[in-house]
Amino acid sequence: MGCADCHIDETHAEAIFSGRWYAYPPLRNALIAGVITGLTFVLTSMGMLDRSAEISLYAMAIILGGYHWVGGGLSELLREKLIGIEILMIAATGGAIALGMWDEAAALVFLYGAAEGLEHYTYVRTRGSIRNLLNLVPPTATLLEDGSQKDIPAANLSEGDMFLVRPGEAVATDGMIIEGHSSVNEATVTGESMPVEKQPGAEVFAGTINREGALTVRVTRDFSNNTLSRMIHLVEEAQERKGHRQLFIERFGLVYTPLVLLAAILLVAIPAVLGQAVAPWATRAVVLLVAAAPCALIMSTPVGIAAGIGRAGKTGVLVKGGAHLEDLGHIKVVAFDKTGTLTTGEAVVAEVVAFDGDADRVLAVAAALESVSEHPLGEAIVQAAKQRNIELPEISGFKSLTGAGVSGRINGTVAYVGSPRLCRELGVADTPFEDAERLEADGLTVVCVTTDEEPLGLIALGDTLRDEALHAIADLHAMDIRVAMLTGDNRGTALAIARQAGIDDVRADLSPEQKIAAVTELEEQYGPVAVVGDGINDAPALAHATVGIAMGAGGTDAAIEAADTALMGEDLTLVPFAIRLGRRALRVGTQNIVFALAMLAVLIPSAVLGLITVAVAVALHEASELLAVLNGTRVGSRKTLKCPTGAPGGAGCEH
Repeated sequence: MGCADCHIDETHAEAIFSGRWYAYPPLRNALIAGVITGLTFVLTSMGMLDRSAEISLYAMAIILGGYHWVGGGLSELLREKLIGIEILMIAATGGAIALGMWDEAAALVFLYGAAEGLEHYTYVRTRGSIRNLLNLVPPTATLLEDGSQKDIPAANLSEGDMFLVRPGEAVATDGMIIEGHSSVNEATVTGESMPVEKQPGAEVFAGTINREGALTVRVTRDFSNNTLSRMIHLVEEAQERKGHRQLFIERFGLVYTPLVLLAAILLVAIPAVLGQAVAPWATRAVVLLVAAAPCALIMSTPVGIAAGIGRAGKTGVLVKGGAHLEDLGHIKVVAFDKTGTLTTGEAVVAEVVAFDGDADRVLAVAAALESVSEHPLGEAIVQAAKQRNIELPEISGFKSLTGAGVSGRINGTVAYVGSPRLCRELGVADTPFEDAERLEADGLTVVCVTTDEEPLGLIALGDTLRDEALHAIADLHAMDIRVAMLTGDNRGTALAIARQAGIDDVRADLSPEQKIAAVTELEEQYGPVAVVGDGINDAPALAHATVGIAMGAGGTDAAIEAADTALMGEDLTLVPFAIRLGRRALRVGTQNIVFALAMLAVLIPSAVLGLITVAVAVALHEASELLAVLNGTRVGSRKTLKCPTGAPGGAGCEH
C-alpha cells in the first residue's frame, strides 16, 4: 500500500477516529480471512476436509483478505502504469497458487492484508489524532437573542451572533468579548499553560476554557472557520506534504519494485532455458517477491513525520510539511528578531532617578503632562504612576514640543518632559547627565523631567524581555545551538537585551535586506538557520531562512502564510520544542531506514538461496513493516521528548 496512498477514507473515518478497528473493513476482513485460513489448516491436518473443500476455503480467504489491497494495486498499474508493492504480492500469491501452495497463498494474503490494514489504520489515526481537539468544543452554545437565552448547536453560530460563556465552560467559536472579565486557558490553541486575562474588546478562541467570570461574546468566525478548525485543517494538510527522505524513498521504490519483479521472472526463466527443473526456482521466485518487497523501507518515514506534525499541532506549533519538520532537525543557529519577539514590544518604566530623592514627585509631574500626550512612552509613564497610586497634579497650558517633548503649567510653574537634550537647551546646566549616559549605555530610553526653575530627575524606559526568553535560549544552548539576534534597533539597545538573554551573536541597525544578508552569513558560517519573527515585518528573513518560524499566529492567517512553521502563541520555549521534535523525527526515520535495509539485505539472499519458505518470508516481512510503523509513532510520544540535561525545560518535553 505505501503511505503515499494512506489518505483518509471519509467512509471509514468515523470507525478510524473512534478507535473501533473492527469497523474498519480492510483490517476486519483480513482478520476474518486469517480465521478462515487457520481453521482450514487445522481441519485439513485432522483429515476432516478433502482437497476440493480445502481449496474452496483457502480461495474464500484469499478473496476476502485481498479484496481491498489487490484492487488498489491493479488500479495503480492500469491508471498510473506503476508497479507497486501490491503487484509483487499479487504475483507471489498467484505463483503460490500455481505451485499448488494454497495454504501458503492464503497465509500470505492474510498476513499482508492484516499488516497493511493495521498500517493504514495506525497511520490515519496518527495523522488525524489532532481532530480530537474538536472534542474540546462544546456541542451546544448559549445564544443571546432578544434578551433571552437559548441553547443551540455550536455549529449553528453565525458571525455577529452573541453567546454566553459561563465559568468553567469552553468557548464555542472565535469571538470578541463584549461584556465581562475573566481569565481564559488558551493551551489548546497557543500551547501556553498560563491563563490569559481577558476583558471587553479581547479575542477568545474556540476550545479555550473560561475560568472565572461569565463572558458575553460576539462571534467573529463561525464554527467551520474558527481558529481550532483552521488549525486542524492546516495540520492535516501539512501531514500530506512529504519530507525529503520520503520523496527520495518513493522515487527509489519506483525503480526498485519493477527490478524485483524482473529478478523473480529471471529466477524462473533462466533455469527453464538451461533445461533445469523449474519448480524449485519458481518457489524461490515466490519467496523473493515477498522478501524483497520494500514495505518497511517505504513506511520508514511517513508515520514518524505524521506523528511529529500532529504532536506539534496539539502543542501549539504548526509545521507546514514533512520537509520543514526534517529541516528543523538540522538547525544549527536560531536567529531571533528583538522587538515583539524576544521582548514584549511594550515600553515600561525601568528606573526613576530623582535628583532630590523624591521619585514619586518626578513620576507625578511626568505622568500629569503625559496623560494628555499621545506618545507611547508617555503611556508607559502614566501606567507606572497608576501602579504606584500616585495622585497627579492638575496642568494647564499644555504644549507639544515637536521632536523634543511636552510642557505645561503645574502650580504656577512651567514643567517639561523630554529628552536630555531638551534639558540642556533649557539651560539646566547642573543636571547630572552622567546618569543619563549610564542608563543609555544599558539600552534604555531616557526622559528628562524639569521645571524652568530646577531639574527634577530622569525616567528610564525600556522594552522588557519576555519571561520565557531566558528559558528558551538556555534550552537552545543546551542543545548546542547558537543563538543570534537580528534587529533594526540601535546597537546599544540590542547589546543590552543580548546581555540579559545570553545571546551569542548580535546584529543591529539592520534593514530587511540586511537581515537577509545576515541570515546568509550565519548559514555559511554555522549551518542551517531558523529565523523567529512576527511573520509580517520579518517576512523576507523568514522566507530566506532554512526554516522561518512566525510567532503569535493564533487567529491570524498572515503570520501562518509568512513562514514554514508558526507558533500559535508567543511562548518562545516552543522553538526548542519544535527543533527537538524535528531531531526526533530524523533519528526515528534513520533507525527505520537502517532496519529496513538490513532486513532486505538478509531476506533477499535467503530467498534466492532457498533458505526460507514463503511463510517465513511473509512473517518476517510483515513483522518488519509493523515494527517500522510502531517505531514511527514514537516521534509524537511525550516521553521521547526529554529536555537536554541542564536545560530549564521547554514546552512539550519532560526531564
